[in-house]
Amino acid sequence: MTQDPALYGEAMASVKQFQVTFDCAEPERVARFWCEALGYVVPPPPAGFASWEDFDRALPAERQGSAFACVDPEGVGPRLFFQRVPEDKVVKNRLHLDVRVGTGLVGDERVAALEAECARLVALGAKRVRLLRADGFNESCLVMQDVEGNEFCLD
Repeated sequence: MTQDPALYGEAMASVKQFQVTFDCAEPERVARFWCEALGYVVPPPPAGFASWEDFDRALPAERQGSAFACVDPEGVGPRLFFQRVPEDKVVKNRLHLDVRVGTGLVGDERVAALEAECARLVALGAKRVRLLRADGFNESCLVMQDVEGNEFCLD
């Protein structure tokens, strides 16, 4: 059987960057939470605008406040984009972020690092869901929700 090279990336250029997009009710609120959670920053406004507020005011009324973004100041991590959608979140995310705060740590030391970061994020408006203890195959992680209920893990 012959494989189609386009299906397996053999003839395609490699992907260099990607963006993670969140559907949400309040894009700026959710974006600012993730800026704080990840150490990201709000990118500069578009050319010709002194601020994002100025840019937003230039949009039609129905589009004002409809999107926001944040970026890794080091340029390494993906851009996060937040877009307003009319529907509420109903079910568990099919995709979630793992915030890597316990890399290289095991046992009680790992759980302590997860708990410390959890406390910091709860103070920013996140919600703790549950601690999943190490099970011999996976290390401990802590399931959380951001300010609009999007699930993520402290890993």
